[in-house]
Amino acid sequence: MPATPAPAPRAAASGGLAALADRCVQCGLCLPHCPTYRLDRSEAESPRGRIAWMKAVAEARIEPGPTGDLHLDHCLGCRRCEAVCPAGVAYGELLTGSRAAQAQRRRRPWRERLALALMARPRWLARLAGLYRRLAPLWPRAWRPAGLPPPPPAPVPVTEQAHTAAGADRAALFIGCVAGPWEAPARAALARLCTAAGLALDTPAGQGCCGTAALHAGDLAGASRLGAANQRAFAGHGRVLCLASGCQETLARSLGADTRVEDALATLERLGERLRFRDAGGRRVALHIPCSQRNVLRSDGALRRLLARVPGLIVLELPDTGCCGAAGLHQLNEPARAAALRQPLLDALASSGAEELLSANIGCRLHLAAGTTIPVRHPVEFLAEHLP
Repeated sequence: MPATPAPAPRAAASGGLAALADRCVQCGLCLPHCPTYRLDRSEAESPRGRIAWMKAVAEARIEPGPTGDLHLDHCLGCRRCEAVCPAGVAYGELLTGSRAAQAQRRRRPWRERLALALMARPRWLARLAGLYRRLAPLWPRAWRPAGLPPPPPAPVPVTEQAHTAAGADRAALFIGCVAGPWEAPARAALARLCTAAGLALDTPAGQGCCGTAALHAGDLAGASRLGAANQRAFAGHGRVLCLASGCQETLARSLGADTRVEDALATLERLGERLRFRDAGGRRVALHIPCSQRNVLRSDGALRRLLARVPGLIVLELPDTGCCGAAGLHQLNEPARAAALRQPLLDALASSGAEELLSANIGCRLHLAAGTTIPVRHPVEFLAEHLP
């Protein structure tokens, strides 16, 4: 039976947008939590201001124009406003629906279109990553928007790679797009941890980008195609682990109710009694909590508890200064704003005395790593290093 496309968010139609926007009572409690409002101190850069604009456009009371579109483009989709909203406004759906309507009347920036095309084609992306790996060391650091991807792992001549453990439960592993070439060490580390915890991992062929970036760009059709491909790839797998906090919600929507998509860190924390870690010897690591992990998955507590199982580890959690600025493709479209949002985190990291920085989302790690010489890794890499 062919896979069905991932359902589009229900707010795609103007009537749906207006109804969702009606839930906003304009109380303003979201304003101090919004990174773009804190950056600009402008009502137009706040959730309240954007919702008022979305509603007016959806009801055809005003014509959309470049100014309103610019403020919509600046939204990071961090959903901090949604997490604190007393009226339960589904801001994520409002944003996706408004950007879908926006995409019908104007073209997205060329950098974004190119990035989306590459993310939808993993083989092209892998080749480009290989070229970048060879050439980027010759360039000035300012020309390198992301750290170098590691060398590709040795090819496995089977359609489905399995990391087995005797008598283990099984789960499938989601790879994604950018994480394909950049996150190989994290996948290897997760495999070691899962084997130690008695969980076997399968890596189904044919999977690809989760579609989150396409949704944020308003490309509902593109996101639906990517979701359908993943649904075919993971058919028959009832449990899927996801390493990137920014991918999980969209992936879960694509795979449907019959497949349980889990944060890999939360899964490891539940299996924590099976894991033993050697003493870290007073090592100081900084911890960054991505917006998607904090506001959408809400698995940051599980990560803290998992790290607390490592004896002799000193965890220095970075202050919540707001979104790091990566926000999917925002770092490509708005590099200056992204850098300004990142700077408070880099300042806190520099003063922390930490030897490395841990973060559970691939986009955040690449963006943060581009601004510091301190190593930035996925938490599973640190944990796997401290297995006995």
